[in-house]
Amino acid sequence: MAIHTQRLQFAGHSGATLAARLDLPNGQLRAYALFAHCFTCSKDLAAARRIAAELAREGVAVLRFDFTGLGSSEGEFASTNFTSNVADLLSAVDYLRNHYQAPSLLIGHSLGGAAVLAVAKDVPEVRAVATIGAPADVAHVLKNFGTSLKEIQESGEAEVDLAGRRFLVKKQFVDDARAQRISDAVAALKKPLLILHSPLDQTVGIENATNIFVAAKHPKSFISLDRADHLLTKPEDAIFAARVISGWLTHYLTPDEPQGMAPVEHVGVTETGEGKFQNAVQAGRHRLFADEPERAGGLDSGPSPYDFLSIALGACTSMTLRVYAEHKKLTLGRISVDVSHAKIHARDCEECTEAERGGGARIDRFERVISVEGEVSEELRAKIAEIAAKCPVHRTLETVAKVATVVKPESESMFVTALTGPPAKFP
Repeated sequence: MAIHTQRLQFAGHSGATLAARLDLPNGQLRAYALFAHCFTCSKDLAAARRIAAELAREGVAVLRFDFTGLGSSEGEFASTNFTSNVADLLSAVDYLRNHYQAPSLLIGHSLGGAAVLAVAKDVPEVRAVATIGAPADVAHVLKNFGTSLKEIQESGEAEVDLAGRRFLVKKQFVDDARAQRISDAVAALKKPLLILHSPLDQTVGIENATNIFVAAKHPKSFISLDRADHLLTKPEDAIFAARVISGWLTHYLTPDEPQGMAPVEHVGVTETGEGKFQNAVQAGRHRLFADEPERAGGLDSGPSPYDFLSIALGACTSMTLRVYAEHKKLTLGRISVDVSHAKIHARDCEECTEAERGGGARIDRFERVISVEGEVSEELRAKIAEIAAKCPVHRTLETVAKVATVVKPESESMFVTALTGPPAKFP
């Protein structure tokens, strides 16, 4: 998810223009993060998009960019190496520092993980570092070159097949990789480190995570990305990694501001650009997704709009009953509310009046089943049903609601409408 995304450009280490995307939260911005992608990958790798989106949902803006010669960035890949990637990262840090805010978090995937470990000491604003499938030794990447490595050594360069694409690699890249000492950078990190790695990673073995962990000083943490591949190609693996990072990072950031006390609290909903229907929802400090099921063309990453209505009714019902029980000093066991929604013909509505049943209109019907732990007498059951009907959301749904719509001036036109919806009926 990207709450909303800005396309950016900035100058890399060599002056080449680097293409970037900045994924920004829709509400309170808690921090900035910088994401370094894997070797020969790009900022638009699915895992990078999903991780950036999930962090944005948690209030962390994420800058992801293409290294020189990759993706949409300018420059020649053959002239780059690990040292130049580190220099590009520092250029990205300077861009954030000068135009927004220096990053509090560095995230690196695969060789990008080694890069953020190398650069972290040079960014004093960084509070924490996270790596995903990172090698403990930069020279590990040379294993991908196969028999081409010998040709590079003998001829000075060779075309290397990497994930089905051909790249020209020069001897300076090999020499630079072999000269790096990531373990020294890890030992001197002095920042919280989170290491995420899959035990099934066939590209960068799990022993790399062990070596990084042993070299690092506390505070350090390791999370196993069980059953994931190196590129986190399955959406659930990328989302899990992002949620672990965001949860861990919370300990090192300023806490979110509490929800406001105004009578009417604003809820922000913004398309994420991920999938057809996914939207990011923010209500005060709370952030979540709204989506549609896969069968409806969505990603099933969050409740549907009607699910949210059902959630509101169920939660309000439970809260209203608890307030009543406490006010009356009534011993009431744990309350559960099951809510289902359907569109039915008005003539089939048992709860509707004769006038409401007339015609062939379809109406929304929410069915609410309330359960209370322990024994409940017939008299109490009747009282529970009576009090549940006083739930504010229940009353809102059964009332003809009006929705005022305002389109901002920058959208070329501005208008206000009042919409009236059909009443919802309850059993």
